[in-house]
Amino acid sequence: MKIHKNDTVLVVAGKDRGKKGKVRQVVVKKDRLIVEGANMIKKHMKATRGMRQAGIVEREAPIQASNVMLLCPKCNHPARIGYRFLEDGKRVRFCRACQEVVE
Repeated sequence: MKIHKNDTVLVVAGKDRGKKGKVRQVVVKKDRLIVEGANMIKKHMKATRGMRQAGIVEREAPIQASNVMLLCPKCNHPARIGYRFLEDGKRVRFCRACQEVVE
């Protein structure tokens, strides 16, 4: 997956289109991400011993990875991501818009 934890992304499809947020968690097997402040749902939680609060809790739900684009830290635009190998053989991600390394 080309988007990693702590990347800043822009939601490009769905009910939260246009929102920006940081990736909190990546679920690689299901090709989904959890983005701060996007795709908020209300979940009914039952009171248990370790639970901090019962009732209706609002939290983020996973988003399909194809519905977000990485915001390039250099050019600050949503961009497609590619991979390239450096001279020392290390594989890095790069922004296809400005050709800068995104690591």
